[in-house]
Amino acid sequence: MGQHISTRQLVQAQIALFVAIALQGLVWKINHELLVGPQYLLIPAEILLVVLISLTVNMHTLRRRVFNHVLAVSLLALMSIANVSSLMLVLNQLVIVHAAVSGPELLASAIAIFMTNIIVYALWYWEIDSPGLSRKRWSKNDQDFQFTQQDMKKEFPGWNSEFLDYLYLSTTNAINFAPADARPLTHGAKLLMGSQALISVFTLALLVARSVSILN
Repeated sequence: MGQHISTRQLVQAQIALFVAIALQGLVWKINHELLVGPQYLLIPAEILLVVLISLTVNMHTLRRRVFNHVLAVSLLALMSIANVSSLMLVLNQLVIVHAAVSGPELLASAIAIFMTNIIVYALWYWEIDSPGLSRKRWSKNDQDFQFTQQDMKKEFPGWNSEFLDYLYLSTTNAINFAPADARPLTHGAKLLMGSQALISVFTLALLVARSVSILN
């Protein structure tokens, strides 16, 4: 798509990243078994990747773009694996009669996992379809999503998607299991949206089940 990422978008994405990392820390604090790997390795590794991306993002060389893209994908993959693993462990706690974690704690964990899911997938969508964390420049043939504004060129001349557009896309897909204003065009985009919807289904089911249990 060849668009330029603004500093504002990068700051928004970095804030979202640190919120997601903080949510993962919250899940770990509730129960040390609800994160993949020891917390002292996982969260610092994620923060280190964020810092490395931030330090190299303004370097304008092909090698830097490739390096940053590898860093961004590694960061998002690590956060995705940790979040899915946390969900599996929370679900396991839910079916154990004598679980070490209380109902309200499981509920808080599920909410944190759900919010992390939205943020991480927003970053995935932004990375594959737009400049993303690595500030890469795709051509028009690399487009993964078609937004409504792109079909209305007269009303929105020169419109380019930004990070907040992907955050909104991720939120609607997590809640409605379908995008509100964008269509996935590639198999990669469809696989990402499908996996996010599946994670959301199980997380929302956990939230409902635990809420009913607490109310009763």
